[in-house]
Formats: sequence, C-alpha cells, structure tokens
Amino acid sequence: MSEKKEPSIWEGFKTFLMRGNVVDLAVAVVIGAAFTNIVNSVVKGIINPLVGAIGTKNLDHYSSCLSSTCKGDQGIQILWGSVLGATLSFVITAAVVYFLMVLPMAKYLARVEARRKAKEGAQEVIEVTELEVLKEIRDALVAQRGSGHDRP
Repeated sequence: MSEKKEPSIWEGFKTFLMRGNVVDLAVAVVIGAAFTNIVNSVVKGIINPLVGAIGTKNLDHYSSCLSSTCKGDQGIQILWGSVLGATLSFVITAAVVYFLMVLPMAKYLARVEARRKAKEGAQEVIEVTELEVLKEIRDALVAQRGSGHDRP
C-alpha cells in the first residue's frame, strides 16, 4: 500500500501564488490603482471646474428638513446634495473612463480583429486558388496521357 502524501501548506501556498489568475489579478489591482489616479485627476482638474463654472463644486450643504425646526444638527435633515454630488461624480467618472479608455480600446481591438480576419480570409483564398491550380495540372496531365494512348 502506498500512502499519498498531502502537500504541505507551504507547497499549497506556492501553487496558489503561481496560478496565472492570481498574478493577473495582482497586476489588475496595481494598474487599477494607477488608473484611478489618472481618472481622479481628470475629474478634479478638468470636469469639476467646468461643472463648477455652471453651478457649484460642492453639493454637500444642500438638504431638506423633515421636522418643523432644523437649526444646525437639530431636526431631521435629508442630505440630498451629497447623494446628488456622489451620483454626479460617479457618472462623470464613468464617462471619463468610457470615452477616454474603453471606447478607444474597443475601436483598436476591433481594428486588430478585422485585420486578423482579413489575413485569414486572404490565406483561405490563396489555399483555394492553389488547390484549383493543382486540379488543373492534374486534369492536364490526365488529358495528355489519354491523348497519347489513343495514337496508333
């Protein structure tokens, strides 16, 4: 009877770390963090000042009071300005990501895929053409052999 030795915790950990998806995930997190800085810079440096020129940059102070008296922190306040600000920030960030990163990358990948398909299509045409040429050569050789046997 042979006993199967279970891998040690260290070997299991090494196997886990060496999986491709763990490394890919780590790279994605690092790139995502760096990309977040770029997006935040674009939003804070370009988009927010443009929005601020139309209205206000900070919506956190806008609220509505549900109770009869709202002075300072007293009363029931609905802070709809901070919700609106967070929603606008999300929409603006999503737009920046989409129009500056996702859309150009999608167009680039579509062009690369179209070139790849065009190359494959051209290769198939070449292969079909070569096959047709070989068939023609075969038919010509058969015709020559057949005409040579018919002569007296």
